[in-house]
Amino acid sequence: MPKTAQKYDELPEAELEDLRLSFLIHDVSRMRRTAFDLYMKPHGVTRSQWWVLSNLSRHDGMMQTELAAILDVGKVTVGGLVERLEQAGWVERRPDTADRRAKRVHLTAKARQLLDGIRQAGHKMNELAFDGLSRQNRRDLFQLLSRIKDNLKSL
Repeated sequence: MPKTAQKYDELPEAELEDLRLSFLIHDVSRMRRTAFDLYMKPHGVTRSQWWVLSNLSRHDGMMQTELAAILDVGKVTVGGLVERLEQAGWVERRPDTADRRAKRVHLTAKARQLLDGIRQAGHKMNELAFDGLSRQNRRDLFQLLSRIKDNLKSL
């Protein structure tokens, strides 16, 4: 006879704590994205768009395939996003110097101005989200979450 699933409240305490922590990380991430979307609404940029622009701000001139890999979406999805961003005047596609068939995506001056607004809105939101956490708490949290991220990368 197959073993029945253990009830939530019958799990060992350490397993319950880890499960609660996993749910908390997920909830915080989801809530932060939702809150940031609200902060971005006045700027007229969607979550997908600001995520592309944010990644380009760190690595301007990426290929669309690189963007797709970083964003964990398909090439067609990124192509549509880049097209809309290009139509809005936030990015431009330029031929790669080594391979003229390939296009690299570059930020425009208009996008850099938008990114400054995004950065300021993010700072305001972070101050509210991190209220009650000392600078050292924030550093510790960063190190801990970075460790979890590294562990997950190696899976």
